[in-house]
Order: sequence, then C-alpha cells, then structure tokens
Amino acid sequence: MTGAGVAETVAGERAAPSDPDAGRVSAALAEGLDVGFAELYRAYHGVVFAVALRTTGHRADAEDLAAESLLRAYRALSGYDARRIRALSPRPWLLTIVLNTRRNQVRDAARRPRGADGEVPERPVPGPTVEEHAEHRETGEHLAASLAQLTDTQRHAVVLRHVADLPIGEVAEVLGCPVGTAKSHVSRGLTRLRACIENGAGTARPAERG
Repeated sequence: MTGAGVAETVAGERAAPSDPDAGRVSAALAEGLDVGFAELYRAYHGVVFAVALRTTGHRADAEDLAAESLLRAYRALSGYDARRIRALSPRPWLLTIVLNTRRNQVRDAARRPRGADGEVPERPVPGPTVEEHAEHRETGEHLAASLAQLTDTQRHAVVLRHVADLPIGEVAEVLGCPVGTAKSHVSRGLTRLRACIENGAGTARPAERG
C-alpha cells in the first residue's frame, strides 16, 4: 500500500478481504512440514514483511524480523501434530509471531549494554523476493514517522487492519483481545494518525507506550 493509500484510509473504514489461502496452507502443512511451509511462505511472506517494515520502520530491521519470525514459525510447527495444524488460522497465527518477536527484540535491546553485538538471525529463505512482493506496501517517510507516534497497540492495530488488510476478527485474534476492543484500537490509532499526518509527525508528541 502506498503512502497515499494509507492516508486515504485514515479518512474512513474500508472492507478487508478474507484469507483465501488459509485452508490450502493448513492442509499442506498437515500433509508435510517442508512442502507445507513452502506454501505458507509463498502465501504470506509479503504480508509478514509489510508488517515487519511498518513495525520497525527500517528495511534492514524488517528483513531480520521477518526472517526470525518465519524461523520461529517453522520451529513451532515442527512440534504440532496434524490435527493442531489443520485447526490453525495461518495468517493471524503467523503475524502474532511477528509482533511477539518484535516485542522480544525491543525488550532484549533495552536490556543489552550499549555497543554490545547482537546475534544475526538465521534466514530460512532469501530476502529479495520479499522486498519485491511487498514493494507496493511501502509508505513514505512522513507516514512512517506518523505511525511511530502511536502507542504500540494502536500502531499494530492500524498496520494489521490497513497495511496487512486483515479483517477486524483477525486483528483481534493477533492482538489477543475482543473484536470490539480491536475496533477501538484501530479507531483511536487512525484518529491519532490523522492528526499526525495533518499537523506533521515531527510536531506531534509521542504517545505513551502501550
């Protein structure tokens, strides 16, 4: 989604598509992890990178976050039986891993002494195709700065709903809250985002973390 597209979204709600790949991906994963994971990657690597990019604000960080999240997803799936895999809603499940991985990164960075070297995440798949697939979702620097003014919860809600195009039910699933609460997070996030875009992100006071 372009910066103009997100800015237009700020003016009002719009319908989000359901996930047409969910059944096929879950079935493939239940049949075999390696082949199924390739299907999961093809279906969702674009949205994973888009959410990672809008969550971190930097391409290199987004590449690392997407790679680490996919690796964690693979490791988690290796411990699931076929019945549990078939019951998965793969897109919200995967994006939950992305946001949880990002929270862990931020927490670990806060605990790490300044100047300490961090480990480079293992990359299960090459990155360039991720960039190409998600290119249309890139937004301008101004919008990125505006998103940074939101609380974590509001930013995640807006990104999931209006960058990843998730239906509100899936947004609620990823955030771990009722649908009504998810709608509230999206609404409040859009209201603040609208103010930041109109006034200039640099002049808006950063929101409290939450």
